[in-house]
Amino acid sequence: MYHDKRFQLDKNFPFIAFSHQQIRQCNTSSYLLTEKPKFNDVSKRLLNLNQGTLQRITEIMKAEGSFSPKTQDEKECFQVLHDIDLVAGKVQGSLTSKKYMRSELFALMASEGAPSWYITITPADFEHPLCLYWAETNETFTPNHILPKQLQKLHVTQNPVAAARFFNYMIELFIKYILGVDSSCKGAYGDMSWYYGTVEQQG
Repeated sequence: MYHDKRFQLDKNFPFIAFSHQQIRQCNTSSYLLTEKPKFNDVSKRLLNLNQGTLQRITEIMKAEGSFSPKTQDEKECFQVLHDIDLVAGKVQGSLTSKKYMRSELFALMASEGAPSWYITITPADFEHPLCLYWAETNETFTPNHILPKQLQKLHVTQNPVAAARFFNYMIELFIKYILGVDSSCKGAYGDMSWYYGTVEQQG
């Protein structure tokens, strides 16, 4: 964490940094795909793709929500979508990465059984002294220093990095001490067989 927090307070920096991360992940996945023997088949499918068939499939899926390929051109279009998934699956935040997460969860449920608990966690970052300390520019941590409610919200909303860091910290504590994962003591819910967590998108 940089001491003067200049990047944390920049409104555009998180979007730029995340975009560059996605571009790097996409380029890395694309490069790895070119090294595979099947890349020649992928490139041929892309070059010979029937644009009219692809447009028709797109319109049907928009209207009906699903489509079952029957002709060879239609199957080729769906195979191209699968080829794209090979790249997009490694890109954080992509639709394919979310699809892979659902597959992981379904596989866990098939292997270990349905979860016994569904827990939603929303840490109170506006009011927690640790999050406020990370959001402010003060170098000394003073937990008894209480700001007015409006200033608390202002500091946290101006520094989304501090809010994300606090959220990650609280989730790690919950997993370790409440669930008992990688901990020397048993968790509050007993012995854990498995757990799976995702972050809900806001805004």
